[in-house]
Amino acid sequence: MSQATPEQQQLLRDAARALARGALVTAFGHVSLRLSPTSFLVCAAKPLGLIGPGDEGTVVPVEGPLPPGVLGEVRVHQQIYRRRGDVQALCRFMSPQVMALGAMGLTPRARHGFGSYFHGGVPLWGDPTLVRDDSRAARVAHALGEAPAIVLAGNGAVTVGASLPQAVALAWFLEDAARVELAVRAAAGTNHQSFADEAQARERATWEGRIAERLWDYLTLESTGAQR
Repeated sequence: MSQATPEQQQLLRDAARALARGALVTAFGHVSLRLSPTSFLVCAAKPLGLIGPGDEGTVVPVEGPLPPGVLGEVRVHQQIYRRRGDVQALCRFMSPQVMALGAMGLTPRARHGFGSYFHGGVPLWGDPTLVRDDSRAARVAHALGEAPAIVLAGNGAVTVGASLPQAVALAWFLEDAARVELAVRAAAGTNHQSFADEAQARERATWEGRIAERLWDYLTLESTGAQR
């Protein structure tokens, strides 16, 4: 398997703390970075906001048993990396608005700018049990399909991206989309359609103008100039 460079380890630590700073995780959650077609790097098995300079991630094979000490739900990472060659990073998180919406058996619609990144719809995995075996993990990956995110009913969500900053940005966008979805539903506005059609939403969902990078800079501000 590929070995992670110090820069990749640092990027993973920054991503973990970014999810914590964005209030997307508490004691639970994990993040990973693809290293090669056959391996990826997953963060240390501890609360993401507590990951410090000495906490290195573990290299995990895309195929095969998990290394000792790696959380069981990392099987979801394996199955997604196995099926999606375009995915270079993955965030598994339990943010409050996504959790509330998922508990209702719902996922956010494209109702505002940040929601437009999910213009094709966010799949829902309806089984509330933890995904800690290969069979369930494979089915979650299948349910994700080509989407950028999937909501796990009662258990948060997963976002995937072409880079760690993009996967983290999508996690933040999904939580904000869930916030707006709940607000709209509370106002009895479920029939409101913000975009004329999916094409208009797709046009809004741009990554140009350093969209992911600017949010990454904001969420990793605590690391700037500090020991990492």
